[in-house]
Amino acid sequence: MEPIIKIVHLDKSFRQRDMEVHALKDVNLDIYKGDIYGIIGMSGAGKSTLVRCLNFLERPTGGNVVVDGRDLASLSEKQLREARKDIGMIFQHFNLLMQRSVIDNVCFPLEIAGMKKREARQKAMEYLKIVGLEEKAKAYPAQLSGGQKQRVAIARVLASDPKILLCDEATSALDPQTTKSILQLLKEINQKYGITIVVITHEMAVVQEICSHVAIIDHGNLAEHGTVEEIFQSPKSKEAKRLIYQGFERVTEMKGRRCVRIVFSENSSFEPVIGNMVLAFKTPVNILYANTRDLDGVATGEMILQLPEDPVLGDKMIAYLKGAKLAVEELIDYVE
Repeated sequence: MEPIIKIVHLDKSFRQRDMEVHALKDVNLDIYKGDIYGIIGMSGAGKSTLVRCLNFLERPTGGNVVVDGRDLASLSEKQLREARKDIGMIFQHFNLLMQRSVIDNVCFPLEIAGMKKREARQKAMEYLKIVGLEEKAKAYPAQLSGGQKQRVAIARVLASDPKILLCDEATSALDPQTTKSILQLLKEINQKYGITIVVITHEMAVVQEICSHVAIIDHGNLAEHGTVEEIFQSPKSKEAKRLIYQGFERVTEMKGRRCVRIVFSENSSFEPVIGNMVLAFKTPVNILYANTRDLDGVATGEMILQLPEDPVLGDKMIAYLKGAKLAVEELIDYVE
């Protein structure tokens, strides 16, 4: 099977004053139809430049980008505009037209394409239903939350029936709960419509939540790529380890005296609560004891955790655990 996006020896350089900046260096990637493909890296790594090369908003300095069998570099401007109709894009800051209502924002690309107003509004309402915002059709962007604005942006893109959806830091401006709901919506769109999604992010938690494959970009180079499971189980490059371990430096010996016992319920025992907490606070905890067992057909378990020495951070972690519906008991003098 041929990839829907094939990136071959891709280079991109910028001229800044008297200096040439190499944003991308010999990047090679295959993205297949139906993938949710994450491209992750720290700020300035080149990931946003890469995604803009996928629809030739940035024209590469060298190499090829082949989308659905067409080499974008070989297309005329008119052919390129046609090809871009198959490639939708959503951004961090939504890019909505503030003077237009929600439904008029979704109608906008349809009107540009020449669709009759009545037909465009009917189609726009269908996509507002998909993103759960039909009751906000007459509202204006200023009246919406960040998550609702992003849902409008997604509906607007879907109205053009794209084969590919590029998401450039699409959840970076959102709080964790709203981020989770937007990622779930993207996953549903991928499964229901078979749209290939490319997710640009600097957050490993986003990749874990939604992506099937991931590529790690470091200073313009492709450091590592593969399935999310492969990369997480056995990261090979220094940059992959740094992103996954939230710091490649060795963790110093933990000497905190504050320990807690947590008890997992029927639901929480199936969730990676501790892993998510470590990612959220970017600070390790020490698992001193762990046990899971089956009680009358219900999965239960307990752990004893040694928390960091910082008392404020410890309080926040305890609040996080309680917020995840865990029973938390603070232990006195568990460690010397």
